[in-house]
Amino acid sequence: MQSAAPKTEFFNGPLSLAESACLGDNGRTMSELVFLNGRWIAAAEAGLPLTDGGFVQGTTIAEQLRTFGGRLFDFDEHIDRMDSSLAVLGLEPPMARSELRAAAERLVAHNHALLNEGDDLGLSVFATPGDYPAYSRSTTSQPLLAMHTYPLPFRLWAEKYSRGQHLAVSSVRQVPSACWPAHVKCRSRMHYYLADREVARRYPGARAVLLDLDGFITEASTANVLIYRRDEGLISPPLAHVLPGVTLGRVFRLAEGIGLNAGYRNLTTDDIAAADEVMLSSTPFCLLPVTRFDGRPVGDGAPGPVFSQLLAELNRFVGLDIAAQAMRFAGR
Repeated sequence: MQSAAPKTEFFNGPLSLAESACLGDNGRTMSELVFLNGRWIAAAEAGLPLTDGGFVQGTTIAEQLRTFGGRLFDFDEHIDRMDSSLAVLGLEPPMARSELRAAAERLVAHNHALLNEGDDLGLSVFATPGDYPAYSRSTTSQPLLAMHTYPLPFRLWAEKYSRGQHLAVSSVRQVPSACWPAHVKCRSRMHYYLADREVARRYPGARAVLLDLDGFITEASTANVLIYRRDEGLISPPLAHVLPGVTLGRVFRLAEGIGLNAGYRNLTTDDIAAADEVMLSSTPFCLLPVTRFDGRPVGDGAPGPVFSQLLAELNRFVGLDIAAQAMRFAGR
């Protein structure tokens, strides 16, 4: 008697024909999937409505996570921040936390299997209010929720762990909290785009740091800024004035665990220029040294010992050599 073919299941339920097409025999992964409003879709076929408010108005709340060894890190911290951002838009979390976690982990497991061993993914989770009323005939629009993954673009930062990043002040200012709270992580990022373009014209390869309307340091485009002073320890701008970075919080906790002071206060451009070390923290690359600021060396112009110590602590925490992984996969 011929045995029945095994039932192919994915994400706690039977696959549709489109989902099954992404799997090979015996359930082996064949092509990338995305999660869109509760459906699993081949990445090449996924799309958003042209009438969606996230596209029309930039009203998109987003979180970027990453994997280490194929596992998501700091999931709850990212989704806590996402829920807080959604509340500003008057939106409830689109899924129960447990369901969102299960979907994210299974999406990552599926797509991570397409990578070479040792490689890792970024995970984008984003939500919008749904259709923009003036462009849509629908009167029953629902919020949109999507998740997709991407191979981490290590080529953008692999060499910077050893060479450092150039940072320069832009004339483009940070969006004031009177417009939207600093803790909201959204896709309305015209100011970051313009700031990086301006700085790159002066210093090719540099990234912009933005000041607030009072002239204090806020953040770089897509990264938190922190400095180290021997007489103070690690210092970040006050969290009320910047996006409360998940990786920034992790770095501060690791720093305190090895006896480094870590605190918050207003920072000026003079503080950056006079710092013993300057660093950037962000989920994809974790931690990078800043070795030049406005065209001049920071410290002796090389990554400092505190950066190296903190990166070693991050390596220990995530269970791999972050810089070595970036160099290994920078050319893919």
